[in-house]
Amino acid sequence: MPVPGLTRVDHVGFTVPDLEQARQFLIDVLGCEYMYSLGPFVHDDDWMSQHLNVHPRAVMQQLHFFRCGGQAIFEVFQYAAPDQRQVLPRNSDYGGHHVAFYVDDMDAAVDYLRAKGVQVLGDPTASSGPSEGQRWVYFLAPWGMQFELVSYPGGKAFDRQETGSA
Repeated sequence: MPVPGLTRVDHVGFTVPDLEQARQFLIDVLGCEYMYSLGPFVHDDDWMSQHLNVHPRAVMQQLHFFRCGGQAIFEVFQYAAPDQRQVLPRNSDYGGHHVAFYVDDMDAAVDYLRAKGVQVLGDPTASSGPSEGQRWVYFLAPWGMQFELVSYPGGKAFDRQETGSA
């Protein structure tokens, strides 16, 4: 049984080492729209550990909200914490993650990112199997977070398959 009332993803939150650097990248490179900021948040009790699973003396210095592509909402944090880890997980690590953006023209998007000095990981890869018809490529934010571009203007093989009864 699903979570009662669950209808959609509301936002994706992530922590960055430099909020201004992230703001510039999200706005100037990805074209996101800045929405608003909150913070700082500091507690002298165990609120931070009980509610956010961070060190009790962690300080959420500030967070910015951004809208990307008219729908995705990013909640971007900058924290300071006594036990803060400063190594990003890779996709193969527990907690590894990436954010994927759909683009209509993969080649134009990759050329644009490279012209902006963004590190693109290899060339676009054509998928096979149920994802045939899709191309994808990873790229890195200035702080090392993984993002992905995906494109399947003609749809994916999965979308073109006849649905059968089980």
